[in-house]
Amino acid sequence: MKRKKKQNEVIKKPKKQRKTPTIRVGTHRKLTIALWVLLIASVSFGVYKNFTAIDIHTVHEKEIIEQRVVDTNKIESFVKDFASEYFSWGQGQEAVDHRNERLKAYLSEELEQLNLDMIRADIPTTSHMSKVQIWQVEQASDTAYTVTFSVDQQITENEATALVTSTYNVVVHMDNANNMVIIKNPTMDIKPQKSAYQPQSLESDGTIDASTSEEVSSFLETFFKLYPTASEKELAYYVGDNALPAIHKDYIFAELINPIYIRVDDIVKVAVTVKYLDQATKATQLSQYELTLQKLDNWKIVR
Repeated sequence: MKRKKKQNEVIKKPKKQRKTPTIRVGTHRKLTIALWVLLIASVSFGVYKNFTAIDIHTVHEKEIIEQRVVDTNKIESFVKDFASEYFSWGQGQEAVDHRNERLKAYLSEELEQLNLDMIRADIPTTSHMSKVQIWQVEQASDTAYTVTFSVDQQITENEATALVTSTYNVVVHMDNANNMVIIKNPTMDIKPQKSAYQPQSLESDGTIDASTSEEVSSFLETFFKLYPTASEKELAYYVGDNALPAIHKDYIFAELINPIYIRVDDIVKVAVTVKYLDQATKATQLSQYELTLQKLDNWKIVR
């Protein structure tokens, strides 16, 4: 009986359920985290570099170079006044003392001492400064300006008078309050000379036939006869886009000198000298023009 009961218990014992296979990733977790960190760092670094590049570019685009605008008229006037005193002198100790005293208003203390013996009391000449010509004002530093100028002096010795022209440069210091002082003594220089440049002259190229040339010449003669005294309303018939202003002068037209005509598409380019007689001065007035003509209903100066 007991054996049978035990057998029934064995039979009733539930069967063990089969477990579902499970993949464990515990051993790869550190590698996965490292890869995610590397990815996030790469993306963050890329975004940072991108924004940094944009910022640098933006700063570069907004960079403004500030230029200090200087009123050179003040500097020129200062140097002209200085030159008038420096290059003028009289004879005798009193005249020399007065000159040195006046120069204190322009020279630094060092230059005052340097120039004390420039003019001696027994100097045999007198000088009258008749003209100062400023040639150049060049900024040497933030506060210093080099000025090149020439002077015309009437030098008198005994009863003989001579005109002497010389060129010099000085350095002027100007502070924030626009106060100025000469910090370099007048030093010999040269004034600008005549350039050897020759402008290229227009030459007729045969693009205008005789008939058109005669038409244009007739138009220009008519126009320039009226031009000196024409009103703006009268000019509008001959001139477009305010190519030439009304001048209101008492000139008498004489002739066109060496007119040159060149056709370019539908326009004619003109280079011409116009001879007038000035009724006010009785002199001959020679005006040179480079014009562009176009024919619509009639010939007209368009530029």
